[in-house]
Amino acid sequence: MSFASKLTLFLAVPVLAAGTCAAAPEVGPTPGVGWRLNPNGFRPVGAGPGPIVADPSHPGVSNDEFRKFGRQVTMPLADLSNPILQPWAREALQKRNQLVLAGKAPSLGIDCRPIGGVAFLVRTPNQPYFFVQGADRVVIINQDDHQFRHIYLTAAHSGNVKPSWSGESIGHYEGDELVVDTIGVAAAPVDRFYTPHTDKLHMTERFRLAPGGDRLQVRVHVEDPGAFTVPWDAGLTYIRVEPGRAERVLPPGLNSGATVAGPIVERSCAENPFSYFGKDSPPVPHADRADF
Repeated sequence: MSFASKLTLFLAVPVLAAGTCAAAPEVGPTPGVGWRLNPNGFRPVGAGPGPIVADPSHPGVSNDEFRKFGRQVTMPLADLSNPILQPWAREALQKRNQLVLAGKAPSLGIDCRPIGGVAFLVRTPNQPYFFVQGADRVVIINQDDHQFRHIYLTAAHSGNVKPSWSGESIGHYEGDELVVDTIGVAAAPVDRFYTPHTDKLHMTERFRLAPGGDRLQVRVHVEDPGAFTVPWDAGLTYIRVEPGRAERVLPPGLNSGATVAGPIVERSCAENPFSYFGKDSPPVPHADRADF
């Protein structure tokens, strides 16, 4: 059986978690339902401290905007005036900004390494996310290189959480929201600007379906005294992708995340190590011999 077949069977697991709570959101009711990130990524919510956003003098231009309007695509350039940054974190972002302006900054995920627990949420606006809701966990899969997170529906965190790429995520349902508490995320970028964090990071997410079911709204609360001066909040919106109901506006293709048959597309970053950025690209991890 091919990997794609195995993955299809995995996605076909029935939604059990929603049955334990009548109001729980069914964000993965069938294997055909995916969620595409609104291209804006993290956005400020409310009047309090918010996430790093684009430098207003260098607004971001996405691939979708290039396709529609012909505008030159740009790499994300961080607004360094945000007061949430500790001095060392601002310095790190400043160095990244210099690489962006010099045209030498690699994009998020280009080296095929795991993205990390926070940036996973904003990995790409092109490739959809899929939710598998089970009795003891929720699995979120991003079609782009099939990176994933496990959210365990248990009472509490482990006694000794060791830092890892995705950290440890514990979830529960509160009415119509899936609430997720994450700790133990190894140091990795927070977002597409490469905002850094430390292993002290503590993130809370609240996933909620908007009325009508075609938008998935997420509230994110981040605390990390090692990288940020204060806790901050952000919002995300994901757009439903479902054959016959919520079609992609882009033509089918691996880079658009759309196919004639619908989700999910099998793709693997590490199987195509060709770099369009020459020697300036970070190397794709490889092993001289298999470990199995």
